[in-house]
Amino acid sequence: MPSAIIFDIQGKKVKDVSLPQQVFGAVFNADLVHQVVVAQQANARSPWAHTKTREDVRGGGKKPWKQKGTGRARHGSTRSPIWTGGGVTFGPRKDRNFTQKVNKKMKRKALCMMLSNKLQDGSFGIVDIMEVATPKTKMAHEALKSIVHNIFKVPAKKKMTGKKLLVVKAKKDAQLERAAKNVSWASLVEARNLNVFDILSYDYCVVDEPALAVIEKTFASVK
Repeated sequence: MPSAIIFDIQGKKVKDVSLPQQVFGAVFNADLVHQVVVAQQANARSPWAHTKTREDVRGGGKKPWKQKGTGRARHGSTRSPIWTGGGVTFGPRKDRNFTQKVNKKMKRKALCMMLSNKLQDGSFGIVDIMEVATPKTKMAHEALKSIVHNIFKVPAKKKMTGKKLLVVKAKKDAQLERAAKNVSWASLVEARNLNVFDILSYDYCVVDEPALAVIEKTFASVK
């Protein structure tokens, strides 16, 4: 059974904890993770590009000239795609559907694989309490930076840039969320809303102790 150490926010060991095998002992399957990530990105896609066909372009109701006798080509409308100002042939349309279906069991299995992978490579950590006294950016920055330096052993002098830390809370924490809103290299998410793309996007993932129970309850049913 997988196990981990629960730290306090200063990086000191509090106790050992056993983790559920179904969630943190999954064998990694790159193909399944890739399929779930691609589907998640596709389902979040909004088709903004939209061109008008000849029936959508205003005007063009009158025939430009008579059918025969002029010596010119036959035309029925000035909104034909071959005319300037006419419609577009085979252009992008906003009614295109990019969604991809992935079974719930597959998504949960891929999530367990990512959590297991993070645990194995040392980029998954657990803290006993994750909160700030007041919703101030400075306090959140110091607390989160302490976690990165003390638990994940990132050098203190290293500049914090990019997507570094994903913080997982058992439930919504408006005070911490407000305090960490302007910390560009960290992001908060509720345990029940964990997804593969978020875990894959961040270098480190840290959860508070109550969030472990939520993760086990939500995702440990995968077989």
